[in-house]
Amino acid sequence: MTFDATQMDVVFKALADPTRRLLLDRLREHNGQTLRELCERLNMARQSATQHLDVLERAGLVTVVRRGRERLHYLNPVPIHEIEQRWIAEFDRPRLHAISAIKNQAEEHAMSDGPASVPTYVYVTYIRASAEQVWQALTSADLTARYWGHANVSDWQPGSTWEHRRVDGSGAVDVAGRVIEATPPMRLAITFDDAAAPGTTREASVVTFVVEPHQDIVRLTVTHEKLADQTALDAVSHGWPAVLANLKSLLETGDVLPQAPWEMSHEHA
Repeated sequence: MTFDATQMDVVFKALADPTRRLLLDRLREHNGQTLRELCERLNMARQSATQHLDVLERAGLVTVVRRGRERLHYLNPVPIHEIEQRWIAEFDRPRLHAISAIKNQAEEHAMSDGPASVPTYVYVTYIRASAEQVWQALTSADLTARYWGHANVSDWQPGSTWEHRRVDGSGAVDVAGRVIEATPPMRLAITFDDAAAPGTTREASVVTFVVEPHQDIVRLTVTHEKLADQTALDAVSHGWPAVLANLKSLLETGDVLPQAPWEMSHEHA
């Protein structure tokens, strides 16, 4: 999704307020917080926090995921990424990456003795398509083979297994899991086990797709929970935007992107 001038103005106005930047910082430190948790950490009244979060949500900087009666708040990286691409990426990316790497290493070292957390990743994109078309793209073996490079194979019934099969003729399965929930065309939840470490007994992560139609477009929210560690979070942070960009291109233009976007993600990480 490319932001126009009006959308970019909304983002900058949202970021101009120091309290809203502080809310984003708190979510960066611990993503997926409820309103109560954010208020406790900031010593802020619920009404004030709600007003600021509404502004951040309208700007696309915060995404709300409903979990039962709770509303969990997550950072959405898309607007910040758009800003980076427009004003930073073409000018001094190598030097900035080097500085960022040094900073990240120092922060990781300083936090190495802190309590471990289970990372969660949330990504939101908007697609010019119907909810039914997006659902088909998520569950069709033929379509997933086109935009993902693997065929997702299942009958997509709750409790059934699903497989992420290579399309190179080998039939090899790189990811497998089971279907937790399937409510066409609005919601699909699956376990996601990449078997990266054979012999381990770690719990599989969980991916949830939420499709929300609005006139001629849909908002697709992908939540990846119970990730094993920061390395897994880094991997899906590169993988999901690439896969979803290809899905969006296929549905909106009839064809995938001319080059596999996940290859670029790794080259420019």
